[in-house]
Amino acid sequence: MGLLDNLKAKLGPAKDKVSGLAQQHEDRIQHGLDKAAQTVDKRTKGKYSDRIQSGTGKAKGAVDRFTHQNDPGGPGEAGGTTTPPAGPPPAS
Repeated sequence: MGLLDNLKAKLGPAKDKVSGLAQQHEDRIQHGLDKAAQTVDKRTKGKYSDRIQSGTGKAKGAVDRFTHQNDPGGPGEAGGTTTPPAGPPPAS
């Protein structure tokens, strides 16, 4: 067993525990991200609003993927694809 395999084996239970805690407190994490973004935006007087909003969105997406990685059909599963939205109705 290589060093990385050994490390992955030891970190696996910790990752599962953190994922479970993140699932329990997902709403608080999302609220904290929003609050931090508002504080930074206020301190920079709106100069970096677009970047702050973009970063907050990416952080929320990462939290969402992390908390739902073990859901059946979720982002962590191979079958986690979704059906693309229907196109516009045909012209008559």
